Amino acid sequence: MAAPYFTRSEYDARLASVRQNMAGRNLDLLLLSAPENIFYLTGLDHWGYFAPHILVVPVAGEMTLVTRSMEKVTVANQVTNARFVGHADHESAVDRFSRVLGDIGYQPRRIGIEAWSSGLPHGLALAVQQHAPSARWFDASGLIDDLRLVKSPAEQAHLRQAARVSDAAASAAIAATREGVSERHIAAECQRAMVEAGGTYPGFGPFIRSTSRLGEEHTTWSDSCLAVGDALFLELSGCVARYHAPLGRLIHVGHAPKGAHEMAAVSQAAFEAVLGSLSDGALARDVYAAWQRVVDRAGMPHFRRHHCGYAVGIGFPPSWTGGNKVTGLRHDSEMPIRTGMSFHVLSWLMGTGQGDFFISNAVLLSESGPEVLTRTPAGVTIV
Repeated sequence: MAAPYFTRSEYDARLASVRQNMAGRNLDLLLLSAPENIFYLTGLDHWGYFAPHILVVPVAGEMTLVTRSMEKVTVANQVTNARFVGHADHESAVDRFSRVLGDIGYQPRRIGIEAWSSGLPHGLALAVQQHAPSARWFDASGLIDDLRLVKSPAEQAHLRQAARVSDAAASAAIAATREGVSERHIAAECQRAMVEAGGTYPGFGPFIRSTSRLGEEHTTWSDSCLAVGDALFLELSGCVARYHAPLGRLIHVGHAPKGAHEMAAVSQAAFEAVLGSLSDGALARDVYAAWQRVVDRAGMPHFRRHHCGYAVGIGFPPSWTGGNKVTGLRHDSEMPIRTGMSFHVLSWLMGTGQGDFFISNAVLLSESGPEVLTRTPAGVTIV
């Protein structure tokens, strides 16, 4: 699938919503630097985000994208709603910022900046502010992230496609798992299936690790070979048009340990409780509470998780969480759930002291209720 991934009317509607939020904060100008948010407004999808990008969003008129000059062809091919201003490699975006400010046709007095964006180095932020010393600067982090939580019908279509890629990748990984096979081989089969099923590179992963490293949260395959009795952790996501639909499974080699089926039943029941609590207007903390009640009733009131899922959608390396933060279904979150939100729901019971099991799936809250997008079988799997 080649960019642009959406119609011009879709991008226009997004920009209109952003400008409405700018007006609510009395911002004359917004400077965006998070890759996910630049993509959301322009559709720019490339690996060039390792270098800083600044998308200048005025209250009216055309947006301006400032980054390296060498990205000119990519921007011309993908972006139809912003002009491009490039800088040489011995310069930075700051060296073109005065020109951009002069071109917008007014002197901004209140400028929003994404202070918590991983795409904005501290030095660059300080230098940019020196070009408008009379302006007042405000942290606008989250302004667009909040808008991105609710997915349009076109975005939901990409999520469903990404889920099909996730299932294809999981199926290939499980089929490759057996005694004597290396984690590396399983990863190779998984990624081959992702590409052939129509996916592109995900924000991170796949995470593939066996028994000795199950507790490592964000590491992946090694040269280790599987033995009878090992468990294999799989967590992965297909990616289509930068939209992600993660899933996770625990696979057993040869046989499952004692208590695995019982723990799997609790994990599935807790997952179903999350689905039952996901409704328009519910609070994230209530969703987590529904999950925790099942775990408590199963005799594990000591076991707590930092969340039972988190929002997913647009993602660029190094994450599929939508940026450098996690919008979680936490016990203390007052975030209201809204129709159109999508989540990676995790029913995680690892390290409980009574056995290990987990399942996770991509879930969309559609008009008809929670829709589990990923369909890979979720019971105890023995290969």
